[in-house]
Amino acid sequence: MTQNSLVGTWKLLSLEFRFEDGQAIYPFGKTPIGYLIYTEQGYISVNIMNANRPPFSSEDITKLSKEEKATAFETCVAYGGRYEIKDDKVIHHTEVSTIPNSVGIPQEHIFQLTDNRLSLSTSPSEMENNSAIPMLIWERI
Repeated sequence: MTQNSLVGTWKLLSLEFRFEDGQAIYPFGKTPIGYLIYTEQGYISVNIMNANRPPFSSEDITKLSKEEKATAFETCVAYGGRYEIKDDKVIHHTEVSTIPNSVGIPQEHIFQLTDNRLSLSTSPSEMENNSAIPMLIWERI
């Protein structure tokens, strides 16, 4: 892969799902924490979480309640794999993920790069029984 403008480490500034009526929801809160890494070799790693995740009740993860496990899953997402750039789209080819259904499914993201800011959006997806467009803003660090 040749050098490209996405290579590097990016810190998440915002993540929201926008509905057609202009309303937005914030599945990881209004101050999510996340990192996105694109390598020159064509690999990607993404980690996003709610900034206010509650700590586990035990250091032994085999002793966690189902509720704690569900909350941990609902407040964090991570995936990785390979990526490719085509025109104004970056396509993530997910190989590992906290969301099993996304493995092997290419995810097309429209991207805009302005100075040290990267905007990613996708086609609408189902969120709260309605169609919404995920919008993510990253800053190069």
